[in-house]
Amino acid sequence: MTKPADLPEIAAGVDRRVLTKEIWLVLALSLGASGVAAIISFTGVLTSSKPISGQTAVIVGSRAPGRPWLDLAWQIFAVVTALVPVALVGHLLARGKESFRTIGFDLRDRFRDLGRGTAIAAAVGGAGLLFYIGAHATGVNLTVDPSQLPDDWWRIPILIAVSVQNAVLEEVIVLGYLNHRLDQLGWSVRRSIATSSLLRGSYHLYQGLGGFAGNVIMGVIFGYLYRRWGRIMPLVVAHTLIDTAALIGATYLLGKVSWLPS
Repeated sequence: MTKPADLPEIAAGVDRRVLTKEIWLVLALSLGASGVAAIISFTGVLTSSKPISGQTAVIVGSRAPGRPWLDLAWQIFAVVTALVPVALVGHLLARGKESFRTIGFDLRDRFRDLGRGTAIAAAVGGAGLLFYIGAHATGVNLTVDPSQLPDDWWRIPILIAVSVQNAVLEEVIVLGYLNHRLDQLGWSVRRSIATSSLLRGSYHLYQGLGGFAGNVIMGVIFGYLYRRWGRIMPLVVAHTLIDTAALIGATYLLGKVSWLPS
């Protein structure tokens, strides 16, 4: 595996300590903090009297039960504010005379990105579902309830919006930005992919050990493909499709099919 050819080395005159602090601050404002929160959450799961598989992890819950319009407002607010770190990353890249295009987050190759992303989603999504069912059966994963939103007209649009938000946030920061900055600091490709993959797994630990392991594996696959193509856009497409299928599919299938844990 090699670095994408268009990834520049660290700019002359840039203090490595400043760049390192920048990485820590971006992660502290986004998925690094989510990783710590997930670890705390899983500690609570382990210290509970209930078995792991007997506990539930809700992905998208109601923020104002019984008050649909207020709930909708909170859902939109959550999606928009979750993307602020992505805007920050764009700003930081621009300050270094770079842009989202540097990590392949653009529409210049949209048809190929769409095709690649769809193929990845079909392969990874199917394997991920089987992995979750197996992890739950062995008792190392919580029961995942993707959505507890009210059955209102905005439920599906919000689930799609959350899927896009998750994909953009995770792939821009954990896949593109973090790997790019670690390259600039002189890290090896394998070390960078391992770090970003473990970070990806950490903020899914609230789902259990299965969620952690499955997302580490997904991170390695996505990291390899990013290095191969030099673009995160196909992975954003894949992640969006995987999450959309999971959130919407489970909303209508949970409790209605015997093979899906509920």
